[in-house]
Amino acid sequence: MFPQRRYFKAWLSMARQRALAPLKLLVPVSLLIALGLGLSTQAHAQSAAKARAADFIVAVVNSEPITNNEVQGLRARLEKQLPPGSPMQDPKVLAQQALDQLIIEKAQLQIARENGIRIEDVEIDQAESNIARQNQLSKEELYKRLAPDGLTVASFREQLKTQLTVSRLREREVDGRARISDIDVEKYIQNQQANKLATPAQVDLNLAMILISVPENSSEPALAALQAKAQQVSQRAKNGERFESLALEFSQAADKGANGGEMGLRPADRYPSLFLESIQALGKGEISEPIKSGAGFHILKVLEKRQSDMSGLTVVQTRARHILLRLSKDLNEKTALSRLLGLKQRISSGADFADMARQFSQDGSAPAGGDLGWASPGQFVPEFEEVMAGLRPGQISDPLVSRFGIHLIQVMERREVPVTLREQREMVRNQLREKKMEELYTNWLEDLRGRAYVELRDPPP
Repeated sequence: MFPQRRYFKAWLSMARQRALAPLKLLVPVSLLIALGLGLSTQAHAQSAAKARAADFIVAVVNSEPITNNEVQGLRARLEKQLPPGSPMQDPKVLAQQALDQLIIEKAQLQIARENGIRIEDVEIDQAESNIARQNQLSKEELYKRLAPDGLTVASFREQLKTQLTVSRLREREVDGRARISDIDVEKYIQNQQANKLATPAQVDLNLAMILISVPENSSEPALAALQAKAQQVSQRAKNGERFESLALEFSQAADKGANGGEMGLRPADRYPSLFLESIQALGKGEISEPIKSGAGFHILKVLEKRQSDMSGLTVVQTRARHILLRLSKDLNEKTALSRLLGLKQRISSGADFADMARQFSQDGSAPAGGDLGWASPGQFVPEFEEVMAGLRPGQISDPLVSRFGIHLIQVMERREVPVTLREQREMVRNQLREKKMEELYTNWLEDLRGRAYVELRDPPP
């Protein structure tokens, strides 16, 4: 027995968004608080103790249990993430989404353990530091901001550990397979030109959507009824009713029509081709006919549609250097982190970074003192680039774990330069790679979910 697939698909849509930036902890403290577990006050602790006493198992994933308390805790956190003013979602729907998320998370953590993926405390320390820095707080101030909302340091760190573990697993299982060739880039550019979208210009779109979902294995009469309902909603929107109100009333998308179904301004190729075909002839403010997909019937409204020319764009380039220690059977992660912390201390005490890189770095840049040259955004792996982007010129990072090993990074200088044609092509390549990663990650999650043994249990009488 499995959770209803339409709820799993709704959760997948949220997972795909997270997939694009697995290690980017650029989130406000308020959102981190919303992800927390309420454990702070004495009254709440007593309530939690009573709940634990009455707890029961709701599902088993490959022999590991998921409890009702876990589901209800996550359901409450999902509820907190709803935008201000959003109508309350059905608690049963949220509970099903929470259960689906926990099943997938449990399955991923099990695979990570089987593959020997471990997150050291120093990596969690680094993640905490990044979050504190991005919110312009010290670690102590961060803890103080979290504590009143019931998020303990231990539970906060455990959530970071889970996020980092799943991200590391995704990098190993998915990212390496998202390869984009020069032929793929050429084909994309030719398609853009064929659609009269002159390269390097591109179309940016902001669409709003109402989804009338179609359950799997629906009968023909049921399908026809849902299609008629979608047609009626589309016509009401065309007749002048507020699309935002209709989205809140009818949409069965993951956000339940919050924010009027708005999906956000993005390059056109980040939307499904099915959507692009349906709104190609529409102007700003116009409504599409219902479109059928595997999820159901979609009604789209064009909120914004504009061409952007990249020819006048500039980009901030960074010149950095690093020391890299590669992990091996003779050098484990903990030892490498300790060595780099020692090197950072020596450099802070007056040793030359370039000399240390020549002596100790196991990267091809070592003879040049670790100098990586001028780099534009997107040139390095996300976890490296995120830390590098947060450094001031002259500043040295804490040891950073990436798929290549452990790094110590120093930013030397920055400059703003025009985007070249070559860089524009790399932007296209990166866009295509992100889209490919999204598709691969979705398929991988669905396959993982399908292979997992999941037993759902009824609540006790």
